[in-house]
Amino acid sequence: MTEYRPFVPPERTLMGPGPSDVSPQVLNAMCRSTVGHLDPEFIKLMDDTKRLLQYAFQTANPLTMPISAPGSAGMEACFVNLVEPGDKVIVCINGVFGQRMAENVVRCQATPILVEDPWGTQTDPDKVEQALKAHPDAKILAFVHAETSTGVRNDAKALCALARQYHCLTIMDAVTSLGGIEVDIDGWQVDAAYSGSQKCLSCVPGLSPVTFSQRAVELIQNRKTPVQSWFLDMNLIVGYWGQGGKRAYHHTAPVNSIYALYESLRILHAEGLAASWQRHHRCHQKLVNGLAAIGLDMAVDEHYRLPQLNSVLVPENINEAEIRQRLLNEFNLEIGAGLGKLAGRVWRIGLMGYGCSDKNVDYCLSSLSTVMN
Repeated sequence: MTEYRPFVPPERTLMGPGPSDVSPQVLNAMCRSTVGHLDPEFIKLMDDTKRLLQYAFQTANPLTMPISAPGSAGMEACFVNLVEPGDKVIVCINGVFGQRMAENVVRCQATPILVEDPWGTQTDPDKVEQALKAHPDAKILAFVHAETSTGVRNDAKALCALARQYHCLTIMDAVTSLGGIEVDIDGWQVDAAYSGSQKCLSCVPGLSPVTFSQRAVELIQNRKTPVQSWFLDMNLIVGYWGQGGKRAYHHTAPVNSIYALYESLRILHAEGLAASWQRHHRCHQKLVNGLAAIGLDMAVDEHYRLPQLNSVLVPENINEAEIRQRLLNEFNLEIGAGLGKLAGRVWRIGLMGYGCSDKNVDYCLSSLSTVMN
């Protein structure tokens, strides 16, 4: 009979595109006693978690909550609730995750209008405006704020302003941006946004914070067709994640994961959003300078690089997969490979949340220098 031993994971330093290193405080929070998902004390924790998410998103939206599934489910929640069959949705694509947005539109039996830009560059607002003019009946503008596949920051404020000008709602992917760079849901008037727990929030994977504006809520409440996903139907979930009072059972929430998310958000709140953004920027600059010193160049223009997700050009004479494997085997250090059109051409080095530290930058630079020499 086969004997199965307890799994003991290796101690890695996670500097890839996610998950990021998780604070011991967050891991400890996750180990606390499980309570029922309708326990009065857990309901209080849900309310506090919601308030902390509103702080992180910079919004007063009442419909702000974590979806009980990873960021991809947050993305799907936004699309299945706001998009109906026959709708036109303008989708900005300059990387893998813009493409995934377009796939969601198709699965909602709607029509995606694609605005494509080269990978490693920003979405061009002029192209977006041309698409909005060419399709005055478009209902939604969808874009990725921080494109994880390339390390590019798109100009969310400008894109949202264009959407308002042409009477479109907006869906924004904030999976990699939340906590690492400015996200201003109310200031930019974003209608729906989703993120992930495992990036700059430095929580365990498996939760997707989402937020919906009042305009988005009204659209959901007045749909002509039912939301195609029962599990992700906001009309149903709001009964469970409503503020205070009695909660209607919808599903069994991942209680211990919510403990962890609350603790990670509490840590972010204690540091302060501006301080967190500044720390990510400072460590990013240190990494860029150190990479230059060992002969490595960045793949993205400095004016729109993400500090938390650094795309580094692989020198032509280097076997990039071998370097990553040696870093993992010899230094227990994980960095990411390129995706899609950038596969084999870049490394993706994450500086996210708890993992965004001088210690990790120094360790990454010394380890890279060693294996490359």
